[in-house]
Amino acid sequence: MRVGLFTVPYQELHFEDMLDKVVEMGIEAVELGTGNFPGNSHCNPDELLGNPEKATALKDAVEKRGLIISALSCHGNPLHPNPRIAKEAHDVWRKTVLLAEMLDVSIVNTFSGCPGDQLNAKAPNWVTCAWPPDFMDILNWQWDEVVIPYWKEEAKYAEMHGVKIAFEMHPGFVVYNPESLLKLRKAAGNNIGANFDPSHLVWQGMDPVEALKYLGKENAIFHFHAKDTYLDKANISINGVLDTKHYGQVLDRAWTFRSLGYGQDEKVWKDMISVLRSIGYDYVLSIEHEDSLASIDEGLSKSINLLKNNLFREPMPEMWWA
Repeated sequence: MRVGLFTVPYQELHFEDMLDKVVEMGIEAVELGTGNFPGNSHCNPDELLGNPEKATALKDAVEKRGLIISALSCHGNPLHPNPRIAKEAHDVWRKTVLLAEMLDVSIVNTFSGCPGDQLNAKAPNWVTCAWPPDFMDILNWQWDEVVIPYWKEEAKYAEMHGVKIAFEMHPGFVVYNPESLLKLRKAAGNNIGANFDPSHLVWQGMDPVEALKYLGKENAIFHFHAKDTYLDKANISINGVLDTKHYGQVLDRAWTFRSLGYGQDEKVWKDMISVLRSIGYDYVLSIEHEDSLASIDEGLSKSINLLKNNLFREPMPEMWWA
């Protein structure tokens, strides 16, 4: 396993300066944003697809530092009911697949997206309740008429270019938990799997260790985001976990993204690492830093140290005792 980084916190740095910095910090793999929500300051498909020499130079800059590119990430909403927004997200997604093929990167991380409630809708509609019946009608329409047809086609496109689609299970989008991920995987093919980010599952009340086991049995873990979430039990006891307050209102929120070990204790991270090894995942744990209480450098350093202290480096032994 390798310690990786989703590089967007350092997007203001020149690409090679960023690489030098993260190598010095102990990072062994980089996940690069290619547009939509993550931005594309380090890896712009429009610049690289038309310039193979520049793409090769980017790849060489990564490799000469002993790094790998674990994934390209273009989290957006290609199912948005606004055609302009949907097309922009779709175009970035397609270009990212082509760039991944060019760079020999096998995984593209993204969101499943979320449609509106009908063809002429203005905004996405994330259904979270089965009653009144209108909600189930909306949900069925979304899946049957928009989500499955779109991703069946895109899964074929990605596979044609040697790319796997790794969905980050994120509230607000139709794939937000293991069940909805496997529903889409069953409908659109095994080229779809998870960019497993425990932070979004923890605040919804899921056990990330059990969720890993569940998806691991289906060989559905393609990539892993190392991000933590602190749960404020006092606030949850009053208002539950659904929280629309700004992330900066830490004392008032039900939950807050944190550096590793500041949300779930180290034992939980050890258990997740052990499950990853048990299911045969020997790839990258890519840190996503979104901690409002720690600077980028300090928060990342603490996350890196936790992973380095707990990742297994040597091959699994023969069971000499059994």
